[in-house]
Amino acid sequence: MAGLTLTAPAFPHMVAPGDDLAGLIADALAGEGLVLEPDDVLVLAQKIVSKAEGRLVRLADVTPSPRATELAEVTAKDARLVELVLSEASEVVRARRGVIIVRHRLGMVLANAGIDQSNVTQEGDGTALLLPADPDASCAALRDRLASLTGVAPAVMIVDSVGRAWRNGTIGTAIGIAGAPGLANLRGRPDLFHRPLMTTEVGFADEVAAAASLLMGQAAEGRPLVLVRGLSLSRRDGSAAELIRPLQQDMFR
Repeated sequence: MAGLTLTAPAFPHMVAPGDDLAGLIADALAGEGLVLEPDDVLVLAQKIVSKAEGRLVRLADVTPSPRATELAEVTAKDARLVELVLSEASEVVRARRGVIIVRHRLGMVLANAGIDQSNVTQEGDGTALLLPADPDASCAALRDRLASLTGVAPAVMIVDSVGRAWRNGTIGTAIGIAGAPGLANLRGRPDLFHRPLMTTEVGFADEVAAAASLLMGQAAEGRPLVLVRGLSLSRRDGSAAELIRPLQQDMFR
């Protein structure tokens, strides 16, 4: 029998810039009587990482460029928010009323460069939250800090809710990884009839992210941390970059 458990401990602390996020995680786990094990995976909502890293921007401090003003008219968005989107993007893929699809500087294609204002304390006439500057590095730093606090170095993933071009609805997606693979390469393994798999690669981290996202929720749940236990985990230290299809392999450009 195979089994997997996902646990979302209470996380009552509202994360602020400069907080010791690993310490808050350790406290949240201890508060529920949870003790980390070496093969555990800790999945963190992007927002608490971005907040701890001070990725908050007051819209009052943003001056829109001519390009941002032009796109704001097309999309009916605040030009200052559009300027932030452009600052985080390497390319604008599509723009229409209500949405800007960009290729983020980290390589992901997503709406509004992942910039969000939900579950963010608003100051003045608006505050926006950017993705972590380097989510893989954030995961690695958290993993090291947790090892020093608890004696165990779990795998760490940062996830965000991302839309998909061909399906409705957002889904939890890994944007940062440390201590676990992004992709699981099954090529060469036999199927039930001993035929070797030829092309199968599993988006391992994204599957974990989607499962954890079910517990995290999207609104006022206040569950930004999920402990995943029971995975058959390769100890290969992967990255979220593995999950991004190279431009030269994009068949839909």
